[in-house]
Amino acid sequence: MSVQLKKKLVLEDGSEYLGIGFGADREALVELVFNTSVVGYQEIFSDPSYTDQAVVMTYPLIGNYGVNEDDYETDAPSMSGLVVREYNDEPSNFRSNMSLGDVMKKYGAVGISDVDTRKLARHIRQFGSCKALITDETVSKEEALERLKAFNFARDQVSRVSTRMPYTVGNRQEAVRHVVAIDCGMKKNIVKSMVKKGCFVTVVPYNITAEEIMRLCPDGVFISNGPGDPTDVKETIETIRQLIGKVPIFGICLGHQIISLAYGAKTYKLKFGHRGGNHPVKNLLTDKLEITSQNHSFAVDAESVKDTALEITHINLLDNTVEGVRCEKDFVSSVQYHPESAPGPQDSDYLFDSFMESMKRWKEEKENA
Repeated sequence: MSVQLKKKLVLEDGSEYLGIGFGADREALVELVFNTSVVGYQEIFSDPSYTDQAVVMTYPLIGNYGVNEDDYETDAPSMSGLVVREYNDEPSNFRSNMSLGDVMKKYGAVGISDVDTRKLARHIRQFGSCKALITDETVSKEEALERLKAFNFARDQVSRVSTRMPYTVGNRQEAVRHVVAIDCGMKKNIVKSMVKKGCFVTVVPYNITAEEIMRLCPDGVFISNGPGDPTDVKETIETIRQLIGKVPIFGICLGHQIISLAYGAKTYKLKFGHRGGNHPVKNLLTDKLEITSQNHSFAVDAESVKDTALEITHINLLDNTVEGVRCEKDFVSSVQYHPESAPGPQDSDYLFDSFMESMKRWKEEKENA
């Protein structure tokens, strides 16, 4: 491991954590969150939903299996930083072609190791996600707090991570269904999962209009995960509002929140969010339990759903937050968690099958009308 200057992490309440820098050698103002996953740091690092955030990894050893070309969730990671207990810069894995630190340098992400991450995660659980500064150890606490006081979270994350131009994935001739996927910061494995189910996918920008989508003649519309506050993505909310009842719609994570907002429900920010690979979710339609992969800061307000055409289909058994909704007559459904996982449990893969069935039934009803 190359010699690096000592770094420190300063939270907005004045808490300080000293450590060793890796990745990009710069300063970073971030939102600090934590993730409890045991594996999958490459997928976590490259998930666009972490834009502008620094993630505290509660698993103690990070970097030991390196990074490979196949497991990226985006081509241009936008996470701001990683906070870890122990960083390994000499990975041992036949698939690895780069160290995590080198990849972080490439994309400008700051790392700090040798931090008591258990203590830090407990702090976030108790006091909530917060603003933080990763900086050189020579920066005084007073100076750091001044920078944090002046720092405001960005509101344009989705526009920065969404595709600029439409593109397609899959074989149109062999596909069973054509899905238009609205990219709000979409993980690659979502598209791969839909292609495996027999879809030809047209990926489009977050600010596409309903008219433009309908001109593509989709069998279904998908809204992806993504970063930030869902109420900031007004263009996508309006597009979905206009598409309701015209085509089957399925959403994941931010897409779930956008669908709920389009129906008139409300969202709110969780104290420290849900981020990990072992969250228990109950399917209220089947009474079955799913172990799920999650990554979100916001949730749909359960009370506000009662005043809409939606019904709640899934709940989180840790805190009873809304994890899924649907409107059967409109062929609309969504979940807050990630059925594509990558990495994580595969319990929820059936949701892609349900979307396929929804598109099939919608087409049959349309043809028989």
